[in-house]
Amino acid sequence: MRGERRKKEGRIEWRLWNPTKSKVAASILRTKQDPREIIPNPGSTCLYLGASGGGTVSHIHDIVCGSGNHLSGQVVAVEISPRMTRDLASLSVNRSGLIPIMGDARKTEVIAPFIRSKADWIHQDLSITDQAETFVNSIMHFLSDDGIGLLSLKAASERYFDGDVDSRFMKAEEVITSSELDLIERIDLRGLEEQHVVYICKLNQRIRGHN
Repeated sequence: MRGERRKKEGRIEWRLWNPTKSKVAASILRTKQDPREIIPNPGSTCLYLGASGGGTVSHIHDIVCGSGNHLSGQVVAVEISPRMTRDLASLSVNRSGLIPIMGDARKTEVIAPFIRSKADWIHQDLSITDQAETFVNSIMHFLSDDGIGLLSLKAASERYFDGDVDSRFMKAEEVITSSELDLIERIDLRGLEEQHVVYICKLNQRIRGHN
């Protein structure tokens, strides 16, 4: 991506993943878990909702697809902005396995035709109201039973009458914990991304087993 620092060691190229420009990178720094628990494995099927111009998407693609997609991964990247989608499309030209979609990430029917299977990893980063409700709906439609979901929630995007910043985060947590998801970790990104919290979630197998 433009302006990022790179370093080459023989045939290997290292790219700087800036935690002030990527909520996933910030989460990796701040998590209390093994960071490998919140990033996808090579060869995974990934769904990225709110992909913007593809900065973080490119790093996820490096992990799951590799050069020439020799790892056989898939990254489905959904973005509503035509300008940002053009950037995603340009990025995908040399990144086999990256599937850019221009559309409303809240509409599962927009995504379903393009994703090859249930997703092993989902990240949602949407500047909309009802972010947690949208996240739960997407997880229930697309996440595999042993997959992991990350919700990057921006307090300023929620309705002002939901209360102050802490109240908006609390409301989101209530939506998650009252659903069929387990809330694994809440990561405050203060100092890297203001008024942002990332929620790490998995499907609750005990609840689903009784359905």
